[in-house]
Amino acid sequence: MRTELLLGGEWVSKEEKLSVVYPYTGEVVAEVSKASEEDVYKAIEVAKEGHKKLSSLSSYERYEILMKASHILRKRAEEFAKTLVLEVGKTIREARTEVQRAIQTLIFSAEEARRIGGEVIPIDAHPNGKGKVGFYLRQPVGIVSAITPFNFPLNLSMHKVAPALACENAVILKPSERTPLTPLMLGEVMLEAGLPPQSLSILPGYGDVGKAMTMHPDVRVVSFTGSRKIGEIITRQAGIKKVVLELGSNSAIVLHKDGDLKKAVQKTLLGGYAIAGQVCISVQRVFVHEELFDQFLEELEKAVKGLKMGDPMQEDTDVGPMIGVSEVQRVQEWIDEALHEGAKLITGGVSCGDRVSSVLLPTIVSLVPPNTKLYREEAFAPVVVVNPYKEVEEAIQMVNDSEYGLQVGVFTKDIDIAWEFIRKVQAGGVLINEGPNFRADHMPYGGVKYSGIGREGPRFAIEDYTEIKMVIFDLS
Repeated sequence: MRTELLLGGEWVSKEEKLSVVYPYTGEVVAEVSKASEEDVYKAIEVAKEGHKKLSSLSSYERYEILMKASHILRKRAEEFAKTLVLEVGKTIREARTEVQRAIQTLIFSAEEARRIGGEVIPIDAHPNGKGKVGFYLRQPVGIVSAITPFNFPLNLSMHKVAPALACENAVILKPSERTPLTPLMLGEVMLEAGLPPQSLSILPGYGDVGKAMTMHPDVRVVSFTGSRKIGEIITRQAGIKKVVLELGSNSAIVLHKDGDLKKAVQKTLLGGYAIAGQVCISVQRVFVHEELFDQFLEELEKAVKGLKMGDPMQEDTDVGPMIGVSEVQRVQEWIDEALHEGAKLITGGVSCGDRVSSVLLPTIVSLVPPNTKLYREEAFAPVVVVNPYKEVEEAIQMVNDSEYGLQVGVFTKDIDIAWEFIRKVQAGGVLINEGPNFRADHMPYGGVKYSGIGREGPRFAIEDYTEIKMVIFDLS
């Protein structure tokens, strides 16, 4: 387990440290070197040379490096998974899934390295274009700053690092100060795979590091996944450069009266309580047609009470801890507010006790007023709100009654109703007969409104990490 920061391919130990805490027990599992603003400036200078070295490689050579990295990661998969449990608190099964997804993200990025091209533009379609031919190329921006959150420290880092490297950019990565271990291990993997060492820096640290990475004029793209609050700060700091933001949501499921109730319950269970609800596309709000409302609540309550909470290293644990006790307390306050406003607690709402007080019992709250935090804000917790509706248009309005718009799941057998949601719901993704928490790592992923700007997925990230260069020949 590396605890130094990675600065342009060199492992550097610093006196100041960050404590990595196992959320389940509160135990400090590692002390990691803390980066400074000065380290950012050094990394950017080194990155300029790293960009040149990457640009000297053929697309096939970049493909080979990323594919070799995927093989190395596959061999170390269990080591990565156990480290994810220690720093995030997700269950061992969830951690293994993240590692497998990161492998796929690497492979998709490697494949895209061989597909970066351009397009012929028919210049002579313009009145003044006779005798001219043209085309455009995609060229790297040069240096990408990537800032990632605590919940998927490996795969979300991979979603920024791998596509950027695939299109010849050097990358400076700041992982969450809570979860720097697997990103640093990712640095090991990339160097072992033959990546030009100057092209990658991994700098664990706090907001000062992120600010320096965001504001530096030599950084041409800032890619951030995290809270809306920090996203707004980054947009003000960045200046004239590309900013890609994935800022979360309070995603919804709609179960219409002709929908598959059992499947909707299953997808709510998976989407609402995986990783203790700490996923930007977690199921937070469920709108059920009034004809199915009571039955859905009964089935969901039964399923939720069958979940096993506790030690995330145990193979049969379903729900582990939240990232910290303070987050549990915050969500309990939101639940109390909703109950005070007339909501009904179906199950949960309390922690598992003193020793594991960071484990919040999976919670269902019904009839939640739309003016409460539990309805309007991103809970980022194992809490699901269930409210009834009568008409399709009402359900669409309820989904859209949010400042967020990432993904929504709609359960119906009626294609006309499905298209009604597809046309009218304000979201980056509409999933029919699937939960909003589904994500394939090569699809365009992102949201509208305060859920962010831009799309992830290697092919689509590369569009943000490159610039168009137009070429015209006058052959007249």
